[in-house]
This record gives sequence, C-alpha cells and structure tokens, in this order.
Amino acid sequence: MRGQRPGGGTAAIQHLSGDMRASTLCVFACLAVAARSAPLPPGSNASFAEDYLEKFFDLKNANASSPNNRRLSPFNLKLREMQQFFRLEVSGVLDEKTLEVMNKPRCGVPDMGEYTTFPGNLKWPNNKVTYRIENYTPDLSPSEVDQVLKDALEVWAKVTPLQFTRINSGVADIMISFGRREHGDAYPFDGPEGTLAHAFAPSAGLGGDTHFDEDETFTSRTTAGYNLFMVAAHEFGHALGLSHSTDPGALMYPIYSYRDPSTFILPLDDVKGIQSLYGVGGKGPVPPPKTPDACDPNLVLDAVTSLRGEMMFFKDTFFWRSLPQSNQQELHLISSFWPEVPNNIDAAYENPSLDRVFLFKDDKVWALSGYDIAAGYPRSLSQIGLPARITKITAAVYNTQTKKTLIFVNDQYYSYSGDLKSMDNGFPKPVANDFKGMQGGVMAAFQVKDLIYLLNGSSMYEFNARNKTPRRRLPANLFLGCSS
Repeated sequence: MRGQRPGGGTAAIQHLSGDMRASTLCVFACLAVAARSAPLPPGSNASFAEDYLEKFFDLKNANASSPNNRRLSPFNLKLREMQQFFRLEVSGVLDEKTLEVMNKPRCGVPDMGEYTTFPGNLKWPNNKVTYRIENYTPDLSPSEVDQVLKDALEVWAKVTPLQFTRINSGVADIMISFGRREHGDAYPFDGPEGTLAHAFAPSAGLGGDTHFDEDETFTSRTTAGYNLFMVAAHEFGHALGLSHSTDPGALMYPIYSYRDPSTFILPLDDVKGIQSLYGVGGKGPVPPPKTPDACDPNLVLDAVTSLRGEMMFFKDTFFWRSLPQSNQQELHLISSFWPEVPNNIDAAYENPSLDRVFLFKDDKVWALSGYDIAAGYPRSLSQIGLPARITKITAAVYNTQTKKTLIFVNDQYYSYSGDLKSMDNGFPKPVANDFKGMQGGVMAAFQVKDLIYLLNGSSMYEFNARNKTPRRRLPANLFLGCSS
C-alpha cells in the first residue's frame, strides 16, 4: 500500500446513519486564520482556497455535466459543495466566512470525492483488535501516552463489542507511532503548525496505522497545544472504518476542537456510525449527547446574549452564533471558543458600556472581553456585587434603555445599576408583578433594540424595554431562523 493514494478506487460515498462514511487517511491540519473582508478578490486567498478544494473536495474532478452546473466554474462548483458540507450559506463565493472555516484546525481526509471512501463499509473482520505503540513523544511521559491512547480506544469500546489488546512486539492491527516529515508511508508531515496526525482505515498493510506529527506539541491535561486524547480518539475512528460527519457536535466532524477528556462521552452521531459497522455493545447505558436542533419546536435554551452586534444562543455544550450580516447561524462547541468555561451555563448578558459579556454557572461568573476571558475571572457572584444569599441565577439582561441590569432567579428578579454595584430598593420582586403575562420562571433573557425577551421553556415573551409593556408570546427559537 505504500505510495497508494488514500481510498483509491471508484467507491461511491457511503451514507451511514449519522452521516458517517468510511475513509482511508485522516490528517489534522492546523492553518493560520486569515482576516479578510467578503467577498475576497483573487490572489493568495484564492490560491489557498483552490489548494484546499483540491485536497479536501477533489477539485480536479468537478462535475459540470448538469445544465445548472455548466454555469459554474469547477472552483465555484466545489466551493458550493464545501459550503453545503459545513452548513454555510451556499453561494459559490469565496467570502470571509468560507475562508474562516477553511483555516480552522481540521482533519485532512477529503470530505468529498469518490477516492475518499471504501466499498462495502470496510471494517476489521472480528471484534478483537490489537494495537502497538512503537515509540513515544517527548511532550509526555511514556506512562501518560500509554494511558491516553488506551482511553482514546476505550471511547469506541464503550459502545460496541470491540475489544482492544495491546501487544509489545510484532505487527498489530493498529500500529501507533510519532514521527517527523517523511516517516515511511508516502504521506510526509509538514513541520510545526501543519498536519497533526493521520490514520489509515482497516485493510492489509498500512490499514489501521495511526501516526502523530512529532513537530507538534501534544498535551494530556491542559488546553495548550493539541490534546492527544482528542486527536487520537478521532484518528482511531478512522482506523476503525469511519470518516467524517457533517454534524458539528460529532467527534468525527472534520474540524478539531478541544473537549475535556475527563468528561468526554461519545456523541450520538458517532455512536450510530460505529455501531452501524460493529453492532451494539459496551459497558453500560450512558445516554450519548445529541447535537441540538435549532428548529426543534421543543427547544429550551440555557442562555442568550449579544456580543458586539452578534447574538449567542447557548444550549448544553453548544452555542449558536448569529451574525448581523448573515441570515444563517453557526453552531459551535463552547469549549472550542472558551475551554475554561463550563458547559450548560445558567445565564449570560452583555454590558455594552463596559464592553463585557458575563457568563454564569452556579456561583461563578466569567467575563469576556471580545472573545477572550478577562483577567481576574472567574469570580464568585458575591465578588461582583450580588447578595450572598444568591448562589445561582437563571437569567440576566442589561437594559440599554434604563441602564439597569436585571438578574433573574426563577420567578423573582433584582434590579441593579449597570455595574452591579448598587441594588435598587424594593427588590427582589416577583417577575409576574412587573412583566405582565410572563408565565413561570425566567430561564433566559436578552434585549434586541428597544425590546426585552424573557424565555421560559419553549416560549418567549416580548416586552417594551422601557416600561415593560407586554407585546407578544413567541417561540423561543424565533431568532434562530425558525418560525415555530
């Protein structure tokens, strides 16, 4: 197999449950983010995008045979495919958002094109799979590497009948090694800040082998560098026969993101994919996390806030980012933006006069300056001016009309001067006394122009921001592009 192009042959893309597909070689590629306005003129960005589409979307084999496609160049045709895969606005234009996604850390297996897949859903012929660690990285102790790789394989064993056995000599199904540049498989690494690792899907020869780029910095307990557990768990998915998912919450999503290994549970999309190959099994019924659907009529949001003109809608381990210049919402993992911030946050709000966004979880608060955690955070609720009796809040909003910050604790609320230093007299008050028609406790709150929105369950209540006059009852996901 040495020198053979990954996934050679004419197999069509496999449509597995959870949008999983089989592939041969995966490479995590970390690219420098370019900041350009949209649309982008020809030049270095266009050249970079062309290389990206050739590597990941088989640009050379763009199919323009249909009448609709004949009006598009191969570049624009493949750009549309890439935008559709990543749930971007499908315009065929190399805009800023498309380039931003192209520049994100990701796995380097092609996302489209026949040569990326195997015929017949390739997998190991039996459920007993061996692995061998051929060498180690100096970034971690050998014992740490041993444990991390074992844990990364266990991710897949927990939901299937697969059993992994380590051997110390001979040829294993999955041969694991660290190497630099040309390392013997015809797919050389490219030095620091390039590809992180690659893995071959089940087959003879190199099949299953997993290689990590020694020029990168791997970590096990911190968010610095690249977390070896997350990289390895993704790569082992390929070594077992899975390719990429279009689900942003899946481990097998092409773009790398950090998640806490100590609490990581394989998402539902990945569970469906691996079980489609090996069947159901494992060590217990742990409900796999499911990526939320913005248009689920029963969607209950955790928190909502603005941030310098955009909106953020939090749910479980995710948040939707809604940009003012776009009619689409991006779904991200909270940990991919702020590894220090916990999931399932309780409340969030922006104070524009301070240019800060505050995120609340239990009795702690984090402050964001732009997308950075402000120095000195997290702090306790009492440290930012809330009474000691408040140990958890459920919602918060800064009213730009009255310059007041409203803090909600279920069906009660407090009113503060904008900086939370001085609570207004007569509080707390029942929410229903001042916000007529509001039913139940407030689970999230935010402001858009001169209107305040209070959320309870899948319902959202609209009020005039200055005098609290009730206006309408709406679905909670209205601002996520869903009418019901």
